[in-house]
Amino acid sequence: MKRLLLLGGGHAHVEVLDALARQAMAGWEVRLVSPYRRQVYSGMLPGWIAGHYPIEACAIALDRLAGRAAIGFHETAALGLDLERQAVRCADGSELRFDVLSIDTGPMPDLQGLPGSAEHALPVRPIERFIAAWPALVDRILGQSRCFDLVIVGAGAAGVELAFAVQRRAAVEGWSQLRISVVGADELPLAGAPAATRRHAARLLAQRRVAWIGGRRAARLDAGRLHFERGEPLAFDACLAATGAAAPGWPAASGLATDEWGFIRVGPTLQSLSHANVFAAGDVAAYAVDRPKSGVYAVRAGPALAHNLRAFCEGRELQAWTPQARALYLISTGDRHALATWGRWSWSGRWVWRWKDRIDRRFMRRFGTVA
Repeated sequence: MKRLLLLGGGHAHVEVLDALARQAMAGWEVRLVSPYRRQVYSGMLPGWIAGHYPIEACAIALDRLAGRAAIGFHETAALGLDLERQAVRCADGSELRFDVLSIDTGPMPDLQGLPGSAEHALPVRPIERFIAAWPALVDRILGQSRCFDLVIVGAGAAGVELAFAVQRRAAVEGWSQLRISVVGADELPLAGAPAATRRHAARLLAQRRVAWIGGRRAARLDAGRLHFERGEPLAFDACLAATGAAAPGWPAASGLATDEWGFIRVGPTLQSLSHANVFAAGDVAAYAVDRPKSGVYAVRAGPALAHNLRAFCEGRELQAWTPQARALYLISTGDRHALATWGRWSWSGRWVWRWKDRIDRRFMRRFGTVA
């Protein structure tokens, strides 16, 4: 019997699991490998922090979804890949062989450009580590009677949503000692968004008394201080790093074709450009057409990945997939309010949050099992 190994429980692989639950592949043993038994949907994480959802409503139970598809589940992380022997080396000491490999492990936090962040900051990724560390941070905030300075480094969607979510939680629960600052290298937050959206986000931060420190590039961290390329350092009691996505080191080390940043280069069929029996999707992949690292594209890649894995295993023709040029981005701002962008267009309001909430809940319901 041949072996299909699904490495990682990212959004695209959730789609693959769902497809296999609906129709199994005869003659193939399929196994899912993930360090976590659940997949927390990144689009709902700020809602959990803000207090809108319990964490169970934001997480898909991978082990149950795998069980529904009669797929083996192995709870461990990948450490290395031997392409000659077609084997994955795992953190628990096991070695898993494959005939076809699909990789959707997600990215690592991009901390290389900020020395000291591994020791003195809490990265937003991996999400499970952030979730595990969050209660201790809350205890620190509540246990300090004097002002508690929380600094968020990174002013993309992740950092801005995080700031709004924490501010909303603080307002509801009375964390009057908490002061939040968001730091970004650009003059306005949300680089890449329409100018109107960026200005609106800056106004909302000011209205919520979240300090925006723009036009200052972070250089390094040490205990309690964020240093910039120019100017005085910024003191903090805790620092959250939302600095973007970096590739894990093992794909490039294995000999897989990668781009200059180490992300796995794939063609329109989501096959590796160097190894036809290896597929990749989600943030760990560098698509044939350059796109931002975003869960939007990981979700959209899922059906194409599911189709092409089945077609490859069954010896049928694969289909090309091109990620859309424009994507809808929905950015929550804490108090059941959200911003929306589509290309140059932008909207905002409570109705946008309700729209986002419906989309997120529908996505979770599709898979029929939560953690």
